[in-house]
Amino acid sequence: MNGFPNVDPIPLPAPIWLFKLLHIVTLALHFVAMQVLVGGLLIAVLLNLLGRSSSSKTAAAAVGRRLTVVMTYVINLGVPPLLFAQVLYGRAIYTSSVLIGAYWISVIPALILVYWLLYRFAAGLEAGRKVWWMGLIAWIITGGIADIYVNNMTLMLRPGVWQKMYAASSLGTHLPTDDPTKLPRFLFMIAGGFVAGGLWLIFLAGRKSFSDLDRRYLSALGGRIAAVAAIAQVFAALAVYRTQPAIVQAGLGDHLLYKIAGLGWMALALVILLFAGFAAFAKPVAQLTSWLSAIVAFLSIALMTVYRDGIRDLTLLSKGYDVWNRTVVTNWSVVGIFLVLFVVGLGVVGWLISVVARAERVMESAVIG
Repeated sequence: MNGFPNVDPIPLPAPIWLFKLLHIVTLALHFVAMQVLVGGLLIAVLLNLLGRSSSSKTAAAAVGRRLTVVMTYVINLGVPPLLFAQVLYGRAIYTSSVLIGAYWISVIPALILVYWLLYRFAAGLEAGRKVWWMGLIAWIITGGIADIYVNNMTLMLRPGVWQKMYAASSLGTHLPTDDPTKLPRFLFMIAGGFVAGGLWLIFLAGRKSFSDLDRRYLSALGGRIAAVAAIAQVFAALAVYRTQPAIVQAGLGDHLLYKIAGLGWMALALVILLFAGFAAFAKPVAQLTSWLSAIVAFLSIALMTVYRDGIRDLTLLSKGYDVWNRTVVTNWSVVGIFLVLFVVGLGVVGWLISVVARAERVMESAVIG
């Protein structure tokens, strides 16, 4: 007998593998936006606080102006994976969400506040003012939101503490304690933010809306940040692995997909380190280098997402929850309509991106007051 609520008697309307695939893909996209936000925001704060050159001011304003758009993707790309997680892990994630309900609900007003702060921060940067403190507050609140998510996603794996937490408070005002995996997971995601933020600067260096001097500055700065952060993230990843129970570690080593994802992520971490080191010294501004930074960033985060999914499934399985053991009655007409609309949506997004790409460019330095 395990501590999970009884399974929902309503069968799943689509194959589990499809839900898993959609969950991993959408979650990887969400992680890309989230890590760019976390890393890019603090980079803009530090540039506004410490930067003295015209290039640092241009870089801070350019990053800050884009953060409001990145925040839009963070929120919108965060909804689908959460919905898919509720379908696949409802008995676990609903319980953990209720147990920290006060904190979980607070995410909504916190996001609104961060959104407002980002707009004020971006406006201040474009006006040439010292508004680093406003961005720092937004970054701290964003880190708090990330901590709440880490608490929820680790608590859902610990049914043994649920009853004790509920007995201590039914109001959802207590956070779980004594979880050795929580801090390493949090640090891993924060370090990943600086990797993504550094690679984002290298990506921006390929845009012709910057002067040659500013492009070289972005490339060099992004390379230095990504290189240092990549080393830190590898150590955080090892800490995450070492804090996992022996049965989970064994499962990760025995499962072909998770083994490939883990080794692939480590290999890409080395690639990112070398690529970032090259950018730091050579200061490349070619569009090829720009797109390579985006590609390696997405592939790294996608592999990390697959490995993270393995940790969750193996941990839950060791405690009596088999995500693959569900009744499925596939409604193929609904699935077909969904997939058609999904492809159409991708086409519309692609068209919108092409419109933006063809738009007249304005030099970034020209918008700073």
